[in-house]
Amino acid sequence: MAHENIRMIVGLGNPGPEYAATRHNVGFMVMDALAASLKRELVPERAPEATLAKTPDGKLWLLKPLSYMNASGNVVARCADKFGIAVNEILVVYDDLDLPVGTIRVRNGGSGSGGHKGVESMIERLGSADFARLRLGIGKAENGNQAEYVLTEFDDDEKEALSKVLGEAVKAIMVILHRGTGEAMNKFNRRRCLIEKVRNDSDPR
Repeated sequence: MAHENIRMIVGLGNPGPEYAATRHNVGFMVMDALAASLKRELVPERAPEATLAKTPDGKLWLLKPLSYMNASGNVVARCADKFGIAVNEILVVYDDLDLPVGTIRVRNGGSGSGGHKGVESMIERLGSADFARLRLGIGKAENGNQAEYVLTEFDDDEKEALSKVLGEAVKAIMVILHRGTGEAMNKFNRRRCLIEKVRNDSDPR
C-alpha cells in the first residue's frame, strides 16, 4: 500500500559541525536542500531537541532530530505525538550502506531497520516500521569497518555527484508528496547510479 498522505519528513543525521559533511548525515543534507527548495527555514527547538519547519498551509512538517543518531526515535515520537501525526504519515530520509553512492531508493513501510541505528530507534519508539523511506546510497568500506566509514566524508568523485543526488532526492520527495510513494518508486528506483553517470560524462575518451 502506497503512503499517500505524508505530513512529516524526517532527515536523520548527527548534530554538530564535525559531522555535517559525513556520509551518515546525508539525511540532514537532503532536509537542508528540501527546506531551501520550499523556501522554509529549519528553526532550532529546545523541546523536542530538533530543528523544525512548517509549510505555510500547515500541512507538512520538516524535522531534523538533534539527538544523536541512535536516539532519533525519541525526538520523532515526541513530534509525531505533539502534531498528531500517524506513523504512516511519516517519510524518513537516511543513508544506506548497501546502496552505491549516487543511488536513491523509495520504499513504503518495512519490517526492520536494515541495521541503521536511527531507523532502529524510530521503530522502537514509534512501535511500528510502517513509515515511508527514502534511502541514499553511501557505499561500504573496503576494510569492513562500517562504523568508522559512515563518519568519513565523501571523496572528490563522490562530491561531484552529491549535489545531483540531493537534487534527485528533493524531486523524489515532491513526487511522494503529490503522487504517493508508488509513483516515486516507479520513477526513481530504476534510475542508474548518478556517480557512474558523472564519471562517464567526464571521461575524455
